[in-house]
Amino acid sequence: MHTFQSQGGQASVRFGERGVCLVSAVPTRGFTVTTGRSGPQELTVTFSGDRHRSEITATTIPQSKATIREVSW
Repeated sequence: MHTFQSQGGQASVRFGERGVCLVSAVPTRGFTVTTGRSGPQELTVTFSGDRHRSEITATTIPQSKATIREVSW
């Protein structure tokens, strides 16, 4: 299990042979959380708040990793 911290919250995922799965997603106060998938190998956790969005994308292609994108407006 791997845990990733963003401004909008914290997400824990598990990487496996069949893809990536969400263990937990806990938003920071003032943020909401949504998840999305483009298939079993990719999972996106989005934390949305007033004038800020944090996206944590976990993938197993070509290797297990996660990226965090922070956007403010």
